[in-house]
Amino acid sequence: MTTASSADQPTRRDFLFVATGAAAGVGTLATLWPFVSQMNPDAATIAAGAPIEVDLSPVAVGQDIKVFWRGKPIYIMNRTKKQIEEARSVAVDSLRDPQSDQARVKEGHDNWLVVIGICTHLGCIPIAHEGNYDGFFCPCHGSQYDSSGRIRQGPAPLNLPVPPYQFVSDSKIQIG
Repeated sequence: MTTASSADQPTRRDFLFVATGAAAGVGTLATLWPFVSQMNPDAATIAAGAPIEVDLSPVAVGQDIKVFWRGKPIYIMNRTKKQIEEARSVAVDSLRDPQSDQARVKEGHDNWLVVIGICTHLGCIPIAHEGNYDGFFCPCHGSQYDSSGRIRQGPAPLNLPVPPYQFVSDSKIQIG
């Protein structure tokens, strides 16, 4: 008959050795976690936002969509020929913030209007396809913008701003 030696059986000392090693490992991870997490970008960097791409193919003529870039609403409007003609027939010198329609769109893509959807009066969000000019209407104080995003009536002092954007294909834009 063979007997097992005490070296083959785990002892209390072995258990304490493993438990101490596990506690040291957890302690090391807990100590390293703040150093690793501080390498993530801060909230201001994330809020600054990266460029976004928007697929325009589902937007029918006469419709608009709203996307968000850098926490701001961006209206993208697929304008009709009538809207383009009305915007271009306005005498630029009669506008409060004179700017031609051609200066607010990209050449060759005249039907696409891209503007930041924040009223230049007090920062409200205007409603698309409302008001007297088939553009944008701010319900807060009555500012009305035409289909080119130019101020036409109300207390707003400036046109809706155009964000930096470019066409990456005929049906896709990159904002930012």
